[in-house]
Amino acid sequence: MELFEVIKKRRSVRRFEKGKKLKKELIEKLLEAAVEAPSAGNLQIWRFFVVLKPELKKALAQAAYYQEFVADAPAVIVVAADLAQASRGYGERGKNVYALQDTAAAVENILLAACDLGLGSCWVGAFDEAAVSEILELPSHLRPLAILPVGYPADEGRKPSRKPLSEVVNWVD
Repeated sequence: MELFEVIKKRRSVRRFEKGKKLKKELIEKLLEAAVEAPSAGNLQIWRFFVVLKPELKKALAQAAYYQEFVADAPAVIVVAADLAQASRGYGERGKNVYALQDTAAAVENILLAACDLGLGSCWVGAFDEAAVSEILELPSHLRPLAILPVGYPADEGRKPSRKPLSEVVNWVD
């Protein structure tokens, strides 16, 4: 697909085809796309946890305030930031800004790659960070920032409306 076609086609997918597993190679392609994202100072502070066990996916769905579609996906990728590494490179700004920016860029690459590969995903940001950390047994320097259920979409989903450029762009000449 062409880049702008993928950007326009991407949707938040919350329904997945049942019983259709993802091959490891497809998940690895998503992760390869993720690590091509830009990062502050090229520190690449993102960490990815691929969750395939049904009981852990269910626990993540509960930690995501009972968003059950998380458990229904064949795979769930939890994206975390290494705050210790970010702060060593850039102090508080690294921890509070660059960690968010870097992981957001990696997440968007995963979402676009998933769309390009005929997969669906949804960026889940509403979750209990402490619960996710406990479920995945993350060390304290890793902060989970996104949960991405991934699978084959059960439907195309609806295209959300977007504001016109005139409402969101300011030209500063």
